Amino acid sequence: MGKKLESLIPAIIAIVCGAVFSSTRAGGQGAPVSLQEQLAAQYKVVKMGSDSGGYSVVEPGTLLAIQKGGILGVPYSDTSVLSTKYESGTVHSPSTLMSKGIGFGMKKFGKEQTTHLFQVGDKVYPSKIEVDVNKDDVAMTIVACDTCNKTDPPTYNKAKVVFHFSKGALAKASAGDIEDTIGQLLSISDESQQDQGGQVAQGQGQDQQAAPQQQAEPQTIEKGQTTDQVQAALGKPDKIVNLGPKQLYIYKDLKVTFVNGKVADVQ
Repeated sequence: MGKKLESLIPAIIAIVCGAVFSSTRAGGQGAPVSLQEQLAAQYKVVKMGSDSGGYSVVEPGTLLAIQKGGILGVPYSDTSVLSTKYESGTVHSPSTLMSKGIGFGMKKFGKEQTTHLFQVGDKVYPSKIEVDVNKDDVAMTIVACDTCNKTDPPTYNKAKVVFHFSKGALAKASAGDIEDTIGQLLSISDESQQDQGGQVAQGQGQDQQAAPQQQAEPQTIEKGQTTDQVQAALGKPDKIVNLGPKQLYIYKDLKVTFVNGKVADVQ
């Protein structure tokens, strides 16, 4: 009985060591990166903020260019957003009856809903990305880049686009496949890549010039300053937009928003 047990000991040790090795190896690999995480890494979402002057972009996201018409948008403040569906290369706009129904419902609360069809070439930012593997849907909420589209006064229209894939496609598709489909309708803009490259080149050029020349004192703009104080610091604006109590001073690379004659926001 003792000899029999001794002969089994090496086999038992081998089994235990193999189990420990397999467990350690699996733990070292970590959990696979989800499709949601991969898309979030590819498409940086915009950060929006608001103050007394209205909504504004706090931090830009990945700039996208619309490739096909039919995406229905609504003002950023609206809570009801109808989804535009994209499937098999075709844009399916929301039903006009549904949009009218929502508009009629909002009128009961004393509000008017205005809709906007985005045009081919319009620039937008992603604001939210949702992946539903069970429904084979990838939903992307977008917000208009009004400065890119030269929309004045800004509206920040938003829309929700649902990319629908064939049954079971999301479970086995790669992130690259999904990005290719999204790019058919919302392609990453060349301007987004140029801006990143331009900022790097501009920073290098400034570093090279910093040695022979002493950097000028930066001008400071603060909330609460008057139009006269801003003009004294920055000079006369290239353009002035009057919107009642709200006024915009537009410079070459800066936009200053005044409310009741005082600085409320700077972009």
